[in-house]
Amino acid sequence: MASGSPAEHGADGEPVVPHPASETSDTRADASVGTSRSGEGFAPPVMTAPATEPQPVLGAAAGTSVGTEDGHGSAPPTEPTIVEKKPEPGDGRRKRSGGLSFLQELPVLLLIAFVLALLIKTFLVQAFYIPSESMVPTLKVGDRVLVNKLTYRFHPPRRGDIIVFEDPNPTPQVHRNPVSAFLHWLGEGLGLSTSPDKDFIKRVIGLPGDTVEVRVINGVGIVYVNGHPLQEPYLSPVKETRPYPPHVVPADSLFVMGDNRTNSNDSRYGLGFIPESKVVGRAFVIIWPPSRIRWLSGIHYP
Repeated sequence: MASGSPAEHGADGEPVVPHPASETSDTRADASVGTSRSGEGFAPPVMTAPATEPQPVLGAAAGTSVGTEDGHGSAPPTEPTIVEKKPEPGDGRRKRSGGLSFLQELPVLLLIAFVLALLIKTFLVQAFYIPSESMVPTLKVGDRVLVNKLTYRFHPPRRGDIIVFEDPNPTPQVHRNPVSAFLHWLGEGLGLSTSPDKDFIKRVIGLPGDTVEVRVINGVGIVYVNGHPLQEPYLSPVKETRPYPPHVVPADSLFVMGDNRTNSNDSRYGLGFIPESKVVGRAFVIIWPPSRIRWLSGIHYP
């Protein structure tokens, strides 16, 4: 008996050679087909098509898949749903607590504002109220001016500057209780009031070492400094007619006069020479009333 199984030999006893395609993973021979020794016909191996994976089919819209490996289509994407957030129960309480927090912080804010105002008034700028007519027409009663308290730390006063200074011959001040003293200080700092006997505002005419005099020429008093007449376009139309003999300004002192020469208590009459240590600062702008807002530029005499 010949060796080998019927599936391994052909009709003539020759070994069956497998089809080359049967060596691939995608083809296979039908194992049930073979031959017998009796010479029955041989059936060639049945070839099957390679299995392929279904490919997704792209729909009309780019990027939208309408086919999957299992043959089922996927649903098209839907529009996002906007969900409105409902107010939380505690929102109203938070708003009320915010207002309460502001009221709690208000005293601190007022204190900070007060301290800043105190620092500005003490070192930088202070407002002053004009109580008299001694500087008419340059300054009128009721005007409020700002005084720069820092400028004379860098240079001494100059002729023509409008300055504010303390009374060089002070009188005893009225005693005030703490509340009254604070309100008085605050009113002066804001320029709401100014004591005519405490602070003065005048124009600088003579500097230390200058010789100042008033000569009456043709019935009009003309100021001379070191023998030279001053050109004074700021004077009141009412002309001065009183002479003033020559005086030399002492060291560290100033000679001041009002622009309204016939109605001014200045270095000629009453005040005398003003120590530079009494100078508060230089007035540089009128801030009230609105119709009179303007800069106060100094006059530089030739």
